[in-house]
Amino acid sequence: MNSIIRTENVSKVYHLGGEDVHAVNNVSLDVPEGRMTAIVGRSGSGKTTFLNLISGLDEPTNGNIWFDGDSLTSFSEKEKRILRLNKIGFVFQAFGLLPLLTATENVGIPLRMRYLNHEEREHKVHEALEWVGLANRVNHRPHELSGGEQQRVAIARALASSPRILMADEPTGQLDTHTGLKIIELLRKLVNETSITALIITHDPKVMQEADLVHELRDGHLIETRWHARFASEVM
Repeated sequence: MNSIIRTENVSKVYHLGGEDVHAVNNVSLDVPEGRMTAIVGRSGSGKTTFLNLISGLDEPTNGNIWFDGDSLTSFSEKEKRILRLNKIGFVFQAFGLLPLLTATENVGIPLRMRYLNHEEREHKVHEALEWVGLANRVNHRPHELSGGEQQRVAIARALASSPRILMADEPTGQLDTHTGLKIIELLRKLVNETSITALIITHDPKVMQEADLVHELRDGHLIETRWHARFASEVM
């Protein structure tokens, strides 16, 4: 089974108030390609710090990170920006939509940054919004959309660039239980039908139940890795 991300003995140490704080401590794990992987743990366990490290937003103190076979720790800042723009789609807990822009305009932002021509950009935006079930809400602004619809726009924005991996940080964190389930179902459908890789940072037990693979962090340490029962035979 191929891994799109692999880490080896990755640590991140912050120096605060004269003390060393080990936000991530010697973590080695794999994120398999074409699967839904969840990184779970309580607040302060190191989940978001780890996400920042593997996406090139932060530098590890020690260890190695490979993204799609390339050593991320050897990338320049420019190479990391290009990687994030072309290979990673981000989804955030607070949606991250620009309030004065329509759904179409919000989804098109990363495509403009890639300098796609108007026709290709419009096609990708329409396709992404249709995929998340918002083809009839394309001209609505965030304040005209429910929380679940706003998160769907955020997912469409992440998908529009055809990334290798979708990284979601607590995507159900600001949603009620019913709406959160709908978002989880959408992410599961994306993985099943498009073979995109999804990496979800979460403490939502429903995400853990749906994930193919769960890595659990505690106080910066990886304490457990477990596969869903449906894949047990593949990894034995």
